Amino acid sequence: MTAHEQFAEDLALYALGSLEGEAVVSLEQHLDECAACRQELARLQGDMALLALTTSGPAPPQRARQRLLKAIGHEPRSLRTVLMRRRWWTLAPVFASLVLAVFAIMLWRENASQRDRIVALKADAAHNQATFEEAKHLLALLTDPSAMHVTLVAAPSKPQPEGKAIYMPHNGALVFMASNLAPLAPEKTYELWLVPMHGDKPMPAGTFKPDPKGNAMVMMPPMTAGVEAKAFAVTIEPEGGSLTPTMPMVLVGS
Repeated sequence: MTAHEQFAEDLALYALGSLEGEAVVSLEQHLDECAACRQELARLQGDMALLALTTSGPAPPQRARQRLLKAIGHEPRSLRTVLMRRRWWTLAPVFASLVLAVFAIMLWRENASQRDRIVALKADAAHNQATFEEAKHLLALLTDPSAMHVTLVAAPSKPQPEGKAIYMPHNGALVFMASNLAPLAPEKTYELWLVPMHGDKPMPAGTFKPDPKGNAMVMMPPMTAGVEAKAFAVTIEPEGGSLTPTMPMVLVGS
């Protein structure tokens, strides 16, 4: 048996990575000295590489497959079993890559959904914080003792003149009080009138002039007893008064 024949079987095992122990040391020493065996080992390793590509790439040359299968056929059954197992395991990285890709896609989608939820929660938190700050400022304004409280009402209008008469028909006693009267022109006066119940002409009941604040009073003027009053009125008359009222009436009431 030649040296090449002695190491032929070991070359196939060595190419498969199944050679162990002292056989590996002896073969590697022989390979350092034998160019022919090195070439044969290179062919076996190239054939195995091409065979592995059949799972995902183009088919290797038919002669490479036959050469490798022939070398394997001379090995024990246990070696062929190891080779078949190794061929199955060449697909494991592909399956692992697919699983990792699917997992990465699922993880990316979950992360995107989580990011959307986080953005929505941040927006809600910002809105709630703004509402809380507004309520806090409002409460501080309402409870601060230094805050100015002002009540607004309708703009004041010029006070309207008014008068009140107290009259007793059976004895003719009369008291009249007025307020907010306008100032009079020179040589003018206010005059109070009693309008009888039974259609007689208005009866003069006294003249008067208001003070600077517009207040005036007629107290117990001479009146005819027993006259029922239908109404009282006030007019502006010439100084000294008149026997009949001058229109228009400034005040009237019944």
